[in-house]
This record gives sequence, C-alpha cells and structure tokens, in this order.
Amino acid sequence: MTTLLTRAEFAALVRDELGLPVTEAELAVDFDQLPGWDSVQLLNVLILLERRVARQLSLPDLLEVRTLGTVYELATR
Repeated sequence: MTTLLTRAEFAALVRDELGLPVTEAELAVDFDQLPGWDSVQLLNVLILLERRVARQLSLPDLLEVRTLGTVYELATR
C-alpha cells in the first residue's frame, strides 16, 4: 500500500533529509541546475522515498529522469 505524499511534503523531505534547499517550485528544475546536487543524491532520494511510500521504486526508471518533480511522479503513481 502506497503512503500518500504531497509535492510540498516531498520538497520538505529533500530539504530536511538531504539538506538541499529545494522549494516545491524547484521540483521542475533540471538536476544540473540544483545547488548541491550530485548523482549520489538520487540514490539518497530513492532510499528516502522507498521508506516513505513503503514500496520499492525502480532504480532504472529513476536513472532516466532529470527533475525531482519526475522522481515524485514515479514515486506516487
């Protein structure tokens, strides 16, 4: 069963757990444009989301996305 997560909660999760200063509006910004972003952050986001939504997410699918907003959509579909 998937635990509901709003876009605002997702942005707060990224801010609080990863220390990245991301607002809800910045979820649409390309990873390359996010201050402090690196490829390891994507793995950290995957782990956080799997715990939060209580299900496994597809790493190959996440490796194809370019924004946190798309990560959010994959996690909540």
